[in-house]
Amino acid sequence: MPQTRSRIALLIETSNVYGRELLRGIHSWAGDNDAHWSFRLVEQGRGAVVPDWLDGWEGDGIIARVENERIGSALQRLGIPVVDVSAGLEQPLFPRVVTDSEKVIRLAIEHFQELGIKDFAFCGDRSFFWSRVREKHFVSILEEAGKRPWIRSSRASKPDTEIGRLARWLKTLPARTGVLACYDIRGQEVLEAAREAGLRAPDDLAVLGIHNDEILCELCDPPLSSVTPNARLAGYEAAEVLHRLMKGGEVDLVKRVSPVGIAKRQSTDLVAIDDPKISAAVTYIQNNACKGISVQDVLAKVPMARTQLERQFRKLLGRTPREQIERVRMERVKELLVRSSLPISAIAESAGYEYPEYLTVAFKRIFGESPRDFRAREQR
Repeated sequence: MPQTRSRIALLIETSNVYGRELLRGIHSWAGDNDAHWSFRLVEQGRGAVVPDWLDGWEGDGIIARVENERIGSALQRLGIPVVDVSAGLEQPLFPRVVTDSEKVIRLAIEHFQELGIKDFAFCGDRSFFWSRVREKHFVSILEEAGKRPWIRSSRASKPDTEIGRLARWLKTLPARTGVLACYDIRGQEVLEAAREAGLRAPDDLAVLGIHNDEILCELCDPPLSSVTPNARLAGYEAAEVLHRLMKGGEVDLVKRVSPVGIAKRQSTDLVAIDDPKISAAVTYIQNNACKGISVQDVLAKVPMARTQLERQFRKLLGRTPREQIERVRMERVKELLVRSSLPISAIAESAGYEYPEYLTVAFKRIFGESPRDFRAREQR
């Protein structure tokens, strides 16, 4: 007798990369666990109304982007297990699996700081609760560091009107401010407003988005750097939570998933360090760290005493040249571990390590786990 299949509805948009990666993660969990799940997915946009066919639908579980209370109320009436994969509501109505917003913001600020940026701004959208959460973390983290960030958070308006308002705001910011947009669409608007204001990115300001929707980011002028969430892992974890709920088990109300890293593009291709020699050294390291360079190679490009180089790096960046080289390499390693199926040996070569063993030792020292364990956890 064929095994009964559980009927699962997926109320997740396919119009953006985050939604598509969630779906890939859900599918991966089902495959890894030999789940007998029958999926129902319909084409819809983010925040779309609950489809009519759910009324009377005899399903077993739902994974949904609960963007507003209207969606939440409709799903509550169904009386079946639901997992929310959105941070749209302040108070969760269902168990929720979301990207860790605080870690996203810390990663973004660290990226700006690595570029030598000293002034920070956030451009949000008050229409979205998750944007307000990101803004709150941005302000809190920077104020703890003694910084006063510039904030602009507005509700959606006509595009031309909003671009004009953004342009006027951008003109008030100090030169070489790092502007974090609440998501990539907002980042695209910031870049358009910068052009209208006569400002050049990245020379006059660095702009960073969130979600790393690759097509959208590449269509921006200049291409938009962006924080990459691990939406695939979020989808995987959501499927596991739904499985437990359908079995009558207990689950955490909120599970947060760490971001992968920064997808660096031209909009943050800037080194805002006043010391010209250190600026040149940092640029050289960013462009060549994964080619196996050493501190001696840096000194060959930027002639100065090693002790002076070390002292200025510590003063301006808070780390040594060697640590900066390793930092750039590890960013590349983590990206390839999560986003590719390359063997560790190929990743080591791509990141500038002479032997895979050198990579493994360095990775364990910095992150407390092996590259293989990190990949297994992040690619689930």
